[in-house]
Amino acid sequence: MILGGFQKLTLIDYPGKIATTVFTVGCNFRCPFCHNPELVDLRLTHNEESEKDFFDFLQKRKGKLEGVCITGGEPTIQPDIIKFIKKIKKEGFCVKLDSNGTRPDILKKLIDQSLIDYIAMDIKSYPDAYVKVTETESDKDRIRISVDLIRNSGIDYEFRTTVVPGLHDEKDFVKIAQWLEGSRAYYLQEYREEQKILNPNLKKKTKGKKINLEKIKKDIEKSFGKVEIRR
Repeated sequence: MILGGFQKLTLIDYPGKIATTVFTVGCNFRCPFCHNPELVDLRLTHNEESEKDFFDFLQKRKGKLEGVCITGGEPTIQPDIIKFIKKIKKEGFCVKLDSNGTRPDILKKLIDQSLIDYIAMDIKSYPDAYVKVTETESDKDRIRISVDLIRNSGIDYEFRTTVVPGLHDEKDFVKIAQWLEGSRAYYLQEYREEQKILNPNLKKKTKGKKINLEKIKKDIEKSFGKVEIRR
C-alpha cells in the first residue's frame, strides 16, 4: 500500500465513530476542485507513511478508536487494498471506505467478504457530465454498477457531491436526484474556494459565483431518505 499519511483522530469522517483516517496515494480522476492534489498527482510532493507505522499506531489505539476511514486519492485502485482492509478488520476495527465508484469489482469483493461497514461514494455529477467534471474518460457503466451495488449491499452508506459553482448548476442536481432516487442519504458538500485545489485555473470559473445549497436541498430531498449540507 502507498499511504500518504493518516489523521490520528477524527470525529467527523466516520459518522457515529471515533476513528482515524488513512490516505492512499493515487487517483484515476483529475477533478480540478480536488482538495488533496498531492494525493492525486504523484509528481507533486507528498508524504508517505509505511504500512508498518500505521498498524503500529492502530495497536496502540485499541480500545480508544472504533473505526478506520480509508480515503484518498482513490483507495480501490491500490493493488493491495483488500489485503490491507483484512488486516484492519483482523485488529477489530470497523472500516469506512471512501470511493469514486470506478472499481465495482473491488467493491463487490469487499462487500461479499464483509470487509467494510460503511461506504461513502462521491457522485461527481449525473452520469453524462462525468467527463466534464472529472476531466477523464469515465466509464459511466462502472459508476452505475457501483451505485447499484452499494444501494443493495445492506451496508450503511452515503452518496455525496462537492457542489462547485461554475462547474455545477442547480439543474444538475435534479438529474442526480432522478438517478439516485430512493437512496438512503445524500450530502451536498460546500466547495471552499480558498483551499488548495488540483487545478488552480478553476478559480477563474468559480470566482464570484454562488449556488444556493438550501434551494437544491429543498428541491431534491423528497428523492432521498435524507439530504444534508456539509459546510
